[in-house]
Amino acid sequence: MYIIKPLLKLLLALVIAAILVTGSLLGFLTITEYKPAAQEAVNVTHSSSSTPITPGTPFSVLTWNIGYGALGSDTDFFMDGGKHVTPSSKQKVTNNLTAISDQLIAMQPTIAFLQEVDQDSKRTYDIDQTAYFQQRLTSYRTAYTPNFKVGYVPYPWPPIGRVDSGLMTLTATSVNSATRIALPNPFTWPKRTANLKRCLLVTRIPVSGSDKELVAINLHLEAYDDGSGKEAQTKKLFEILEQEAQAGNYVIAGGDFNQTFNSIDISGYPVLKDRWQPGTIDVSTLADNYQTLMDNSVPSCRSLDQPLDTAESKDPADFQYYVIDGFLVSNNITVNSFSTQDLQFENSDHNPLLLNVTLQ
Repeated sequence: MYIIKPLLKLLLALVIAAILVTGSLLGFLTITEYKPAAQEAVNVTHSSSSTPITPGTPFSVLTWNIGYGALGSDTDFFMDGGKHVTPSSKQKVTNNLTAISDQLIAMQPTIAFLQEVDQDSKRTYDIDQTAYFQQRLTSYRTAYTPNFKVGYVPYPWPPIGRVDSGLMTLTATSVNSATRIALPNPFTWPKRTANLKRCLLVTRIPVSGSDKELVAINLHLEAYDDGSGKEAQTKKLFEILEQEAQAGNYVIAGGDFNQTFNSIDISGYPVLKDRWQPGTIDVSTLADNYQTLMDNSVPSCRSLDQPLDTAESKDPADFQYYVIDGFLVSNNITVNSFSTQDLQFENSDHNPLLLNVTLQ
């Protein structure tokens, strides 16, 4: 009896402490929750040079989810069934960022859409990746907006911690404006407080000799939801695309859709048991105004359930690959070439996609 009472007191004290800690964490996340407006102006940095966009002159556009410089071929990730939360060293992140920026310099896209760019995150050792790219790619104007901004993500263990990450668009052109447009959020409180706030980064670029604009839309749609978030965000994207088409603007939307267009054959990449399942986008509603581009000859994304460089098999029948990155291009733009760049996922869990086009 004398032993039981102290144990009960200790147990009660532990329960009360757990309640207080949980309550304090929820209070902190609720008070500090990132709550962007429906639309927000985004600052555009200046560069030393710019290339005009002119009808009849080809130019290139790249999209690349860079995996915050932490998801190279030697990495797995807990959300996909792997073990790791953060990369093992700051040097690995720096090495990946160097290799990624080297590829950007080599490919020289006129416009680049980057997703998962960390600005101030514990998971990437507080490296300001926006500043890194600005320093290495000095001929580009840049725009950045967050879509994952949380003071402390409390899961898994060890926890992710502070995250400030988002979309970055680089342009070797003049820019009229850049805007963050919020997308529907499928999560409710309290899960919403420590989750992503998806958005579009819309950059408006003047076109020589025209009163129309080139509207460049950088996107990264929902991943780990029940499917309703992807559908709602895709619907919002399509509404904006139709508005811009009706206005007669030139439009290129590109990024990580976390879905596959129903217009392409992905039978070469069957979804294996217990792997993450991408959604499917019915692109038929855009058929009158847009070209839908995904490349099934090379996967654009790999699973992170295990490191790729130690996988027993890299065959699509045994290792999970996806085609979930792509472009939507208005019909007043001629597509000269389009392909996924096969970089073997060495420095990111996504391959970049390169598009060459000409405004009609």
